Amino acid sequence: MPWMEGYDALAKPDRTPSPATISLIWWILYPIIAVTFGFVFVQAFRRKLPWKVAIPFAVNLVANLIFTLIPFGLRNLPLASVDILVVWATILWMMAAIGPHYRWVAVAQAPYFVWVSIATVLQLSLIWWNW
Repeated sequence: MPWMEGYDALAKPDRTPSPATISLIWWILYPIIAVTFGFVFVQAFRRKLPWKVAIPFAVNLVANLIFTLIPFGLRNLPLASVDILVVWATILWMMAAIGPHYRWVAVAQAPYFVWVSIATVLQLSLIWWNW
C-alpha cells in the first residue's frame, strides 16, 4: 500500500491538518531551519561557537530527517512517536544551548517548536486512535 493510502487509512482526530497544510508549514519552516542550523554549524567550524552547542542541532537534524521514513516507509507509529519526541526535546535543548551565544537563533526556533509541539500531539494521537 502506498504511504499516502496507509496514512489516509489511519483513524485521526478531526483537527488533523490536511497533507497540503502540513506541506505548506514545512515549506515555511525549512528555510528557517536551513539558515539557523547552517549558521550554527558554520560558527562551530570557525571555532566561534563551542561544538557542544552544535550537538543538539545535529541530533535534531538527523531525527527530523528520518521522521518521514519511520511512519510512512517503515509504518512504525510507536517508533515515529519516539522520534518526534526526540525532535521536540532537542528543539528545547537547541534553544537553551544557543541562546547565550546567539539569541536570534534561539528565537528563530519558536515557530519550529510550536509546529513540532502540534505535530507531536497529533503523532501521539495516532498511536492512541490506532493501537
